[in-house]
Amino acid sequence: MDRSQRYAAAVFAITFPLATALIMVAFTRFLAPIQVWNQEAETAHNLIAHAHTYRLFIAASCLYGLAGVVLLTALYMVLRPVNRGVAAFAAFSRLVYVAMWFVQVLGSFSALRIMNGEGPLQAFESKQLQALAGLQLASGWDAYYIGLSFYALSTLLFSWLFFQSRYIPRILAAWGVLASLFEGVCAFAYLNDHRFGAVVSVNWYEAPTSLFELALCIWLLGKELRAAWIRKTVSASIDRWGPDPLRVR
Repeated sequence: MDRSQRYAAAVFAITFPLATALIMVAFTRFLAPIQVWNQEAETAHNLIAHAHTYRLFIAASCLYGLAGVVLLTALYMVLRPVNRGVAAFAAFSRLVYVAMWFVQVLGSFSALRIMNGEGPLQAFESKQLQALAGLQLASGWDAYYIGLSFYALSTLLFSWLFFQSRYIPRILAAWGVLASLFEGVCAFAYLNDHRFGAVVSVNWYEAPTSLFELALCIWLLGKELRAAWIRKTVSASIDRWGPDPLRVR
């Protein structure tokens, strides 16, 4: 990799773990106590008692979406020299995922606003508001799983470029390809029939690709640290002993 690729790889390797940790903490701390899985109306009812907590989850979700733009840009910069067209299509696919993520965030905002019953919504009864808010939440999660299919496509293409480039071990890149295929099939199947969630839990759809990208971060950071140590050692040797006479000739 050249210098710009190394910088982009370092940005990805640092941003991904931070963004993942942020959304995992936000989900377990702020959303999980409120959400009743596959019962969006009941989840909407809980928003009234936990509105402040839910707003914290929304704020964390916005930061995670912004981090997604940084990550797709970094991966594009790393893999653009391998195949510019494929890298651009992979980045665009992940941009679609980010867009669908923000659609889900907007659905959360709308559900919270509906449950507050402000303005024209005062004409509706509480059960009607609960049903409308639940519909907004359900639509938001549908948008998310549409985006997840594009995320899987993006990871598949990026992993294939890593496989071709040999920037990382090929076995790691192959893991990324297989993990993204699993994620894409599961997301598409669940989107078309939610009963698929009883066959393969939704908690597992993203796990293989997340582990792949975490392993990718560890490899890229380790490689950069090793390269920095070698550069520092060579520079110190030159300062101490002078340039190699054979190289000067």
